[in-house]
Amino acid sequence: MIHVYLDDYRDCPRGFVLASNAEECKQLIDHEKVDILSLDFDLGWAQPTGYEVVRHIVETGRYPERIYFHTSSYSGRIQMYHTLAANAPESTKLFNGPMPDSLLMEIANHS
Repeated sequence: MIHVYLDDYRDCPRGFVLASNAEECKQLIDHEKVDILSLDFDLGWAQPTGYEVVRHIVETGRYPERIYFHTSSYSGRIQMYHTLAANAPESTKLFNGPMPDSLLMEIANHS
């Protein structure tokens, strides 16, 4: 199982695989079992957003175990969260915000 961090700008936390755009993230979701997915919304000027990844997850049914939102876009976070909350199976845990520092440290220490 891998942890995926979708972001075009921020540094990737230790223990995560970086997806710097929506297409890379969708490929990882399609070909790997994802434990934690942390989503950004804005991924660069005129580029597909994190919402495209959310739509892909819903369309394919390939849900990560846990999903967090580290985006600074309030409206983007709400849009992504509500779409997933309406469609995700009970086994997927949604967190309406970023990963806590304690979780980031735990993952970094085990990588």
